[in-house]
Amino acid sequence: MLNPLDTYFAEKNEPVKSCLQYLRSLLLSYAQVTEHWKYGMPFYYFKGKMFCYLWMHKKRHKPYLGLVDGNKIEHEDLLQEKRARIKIFIIDPQLDIPKDKIEFILKQAFAIRN
Repeated sequence: MLNPLDTYFAEKNEPVKSCLQYLRSLLLSYAQVTEHWKYGMPFYYFKGKMFCYLWMHKKRHKPYLGLVDGNKIEHEDLLQEKRARIKIFIIDPQLDIPKDKIEFILKQAFAIRN
């Protein structure tokens, strides 16, 4: 039987499934990042504090990376929408994943947390 985290990823259809699994493996490749099931979604902690999460945008129907302290990061591709603290990075699963851009944004987010 799968745990809630594995179930969340397994239930997605392609190409969203592959996109989210890539983001999951990328996040877990960083030292001191741990994965948890919180608020009914995959949440990632850095040094024991909430860092980011993976979710689907309800209106755009695309996966996104939500950064907990995203409001402290300036990047043209981060959206605040109606969130106070969190900014999101929406990914089109039909296109190549912008790995360099994601890693650049994550590097900024890690710097804020250090």
